[in-house]
Amino acid sequence: MALLPEIAALLGEPRFNWSDPTPWVELERELGIGFPADFREIVDAYGSIEINGQLYLKHPAGHLLHSLGENIRGDLELWREEDMAEYLPSPVGANPGELVPVASATTGEAVFLRVPDGPSSPWRVVVQEFDSPSWTLYEMTFGEWLLAYLQGRDVTLRARDRAPDGPFYAFLP
Repeated sequence: MALLPEIAALLGEPRFNWSDPTPWVELERELGIGFPADFREIVDAYGSIEINGQLYLKHPAGHLLHSLGENIRGDLELWREEDMAEYLPSPVGANPGELVPVASATTGEAVFLRVPDGPSSPWRVVVQEFDSPSWTLYEMTFGEWLLAYLQGRDVTLRARDRAPDGPFYAFLP
């Protein structure tokens, strides 16, 4: 993936470097979707991390304390509640046009991947601001969105507010 070197140049070299596809295959089978390649590549490279003391990314490997699969299952349940569903542009789930929760932020935002409408349609990113009914659809892949975040561009989350000296990450315990 062409974006990983650009992300690594800003964030720092990845140190997780997971290569076993089994956790992804199991999670994708359970959910009924295949995650986009850029998302998988970034998460496999970095693992379960906190970026800029703000953004949480999690890996699906079962031995980790912070598991993407557990996170998604819990978030799907939360966002399917009637009073929460009204805060999103479409339902959560794995059907075309639905949203899969994949990341969260200490500042209250939830990051979703929008399931493509068809096989040739791209995955997109939706960010919901938990403290308001506001959400934003970004016409970019997850890798493009993360790169924009790391560059300090406005993608709902702001890196410069949290990392004035440049992006950084730490493994989740």
